[in-house]
Amino acid sequence: MTFDALSVAAIAAELRAELLDGRVQQVLLPDDWSVALEVYARRQRQYLFACAHPETARIHLLADKPRRGVDTMSPFGLLLRKHLRGARLVDLQQPAAERILRLTFDGPHARVTLVAEAIGRYSNLVLAGEDGVVLDSVKRVGPEINRYRVVLPNHPYAPPPAQDKLLPGDINEYRLRVLLGQQSPDTLLRQALVGGIAGVSPLAAREIAFRVFGSTEVPVSSVQHITPLLEACHAVVLEPPQPCLVRDEAGDVIAFAAYPLTHLGSWEPLESMSAAVAAYYAGEQSGYGPAKAALFAVLEAGRERVARRLAKLNQERAAAGDPQALKQMGEAILAYGHQVEPGQSELVVEWAAGQPALHVRLDPALSPVENASAYFRRYRKAQRGSAEIPARIAQAEAEMEYLDQLALDLAMAENRPEIDAVSIALTQAGYHRKRRSPHSTPAARPLRFVSPDGFPVWVGKNALQNDKLTFRRASHDDIWLHARGIPGAHVVIQTEGRPVPERTVEWAAGLAAYFSRGRDDTQVAIDIVQRRYVHRLKGGRPGQTSYRHERTLRVPPQPPADL
Repeated sequence: MTFDALSVAAIAAELRAELLDGRVQQVLLPDDWSVALEVYARRQRQYLFACAHPETARIHLLADKPRRGVDTMSPFGLLLRKHLRGARLVDLQQPAAERILRLTFDGPHARVTLVAEAIGRYSNLVLAGEDGVVLDSVKRVGPEINRYRVVLPNHPYAPPPAQDKLLPGDINEYRLRVLLGQQSPDTLLRQALVGGIAGVSPLAAREIAFRVFGSTEVPVSSVQHITPLLEACHAVVLEPPQPCLVRDEAGDVIAFAAYPLTHLGSWEPLESMSAAVAAYYAGEQSGYGPAKAALFAVLEAGRERVARRLAKLNQERAAAGDPQALKQMGEAILAYGHQVEPGQSELVVEWAAGQPALHVRLDPALSPVENASAYFRRYRKAQRGSAEIPARIAQAEAEMEYLDQLALDLAMAENRPEIDAVSIALTQAGYHRKRRSPHSTPAARPLRFVSPDGFPVWVGKNALQNDKLTFRRASHDDIWLHARGIPGAHVVIQTEGRPVPERTVEWAAGLAAYFSRGRDDTQVAIDIVQRRYVHRLKGGRPGQTSYRHERTLRVPPQPPADL
């Protein structure tokens, strides 16, 4: 799907209306290709996302705050922070019919321009000074790559070469007739429009052809009257944007555009172009979708493995039978063996009045002594199983809980270190084989907040952090919180020897509810206990605990005001 010039024009109109004169409060690099800016404008926070990935380059507003990238910023990211934090967006321009936006900021050090070039494999994000000299870029392009257009620090910024095509605003019947007259009669109309009109993408050209002829595959020779074609061109490329989406039968978004896509059947109108673009690239802005998907597949395979183990253990427990009943049957055969006839298949023992008879199945091919021995063998096996199988079942259930915790950790992971922590945990648990990377990623850290009463509150974001937070960082007098019966973060209130007000406990419980699998519920049960009563689960994985002397508080999940 092409993020075409018409999409860029619609986005530019939205950004002028929503962000112009806004102030940049935060600069994030969600991944190696992207920039996200938190801009305070029109008395609210807005989130601008720009990506230079060769296959998914685009720029648009996000509905929610973007996820943070890795903790270590690149030189380009540090430069953006220096020049854009606190800067005001004072101008926004799109070169005619180009997939380029130029955002000019008045910053604390100088006026700078961030140029977003969404031009396929040549896409880039470039920061230039007021003098037009490149400060840095997401992709540095040296003369060995492109000697005609170098994009390197301290070099003048040179825009991509202009298209030698007819501009949309210059289209009239005469120019359109000349354009078609230069084509072979067998050339498809959509190909002629793409090759001759700037800003018309293959998708837009198909839509224009369909509106005139009801088909996208018509040759130039089919154009007998130029007026309907001119009107269709104007409707698509010049009329105010009408953002839309097209979905397949499964409900997945397969196309978006700044105009109704009538040639694709049923289309869905949207209020903004940004919403259409974001819906199409849903899950892409973090840049971690593929990495997470791979680990979710490992987790699902691990769950299936443990589930099969549990099913087998339950079958073994059922097959082993009741040890005491088996012993009783063996003893009955020995006591009443003299009553057993050769070839008999069942022994019925009548007890005292009022007690049901005991029915003992026999193997007709065995003697009474051999039948009794068989029951005693089953008795000893069941006796061993009664001691071993429940423990193995408990261990498998704890393993399933650990995988559920890792799945939650992965779902809440916001950066590469947090994703890597899940990968490491899966590798250590034997579910994932991963070659060592030559470059180590900085370890993710627990989140730290301060309660309304001034108490430090720590939140573990994954199983490894939970384990270190609870058993290394927290002291015995600290207060420990965890969602009851579901995967979630370990939360620790550092008491520092002071009594903790109930308001702080409730505030921390809200955090524990938010950083748990119950974050979308209206209320979550949170267990609260002194850290001294929390212990590692014997034989368990990192972060798995047992505890006592807890009290339970039901609270609504409360997200932190600002991560």
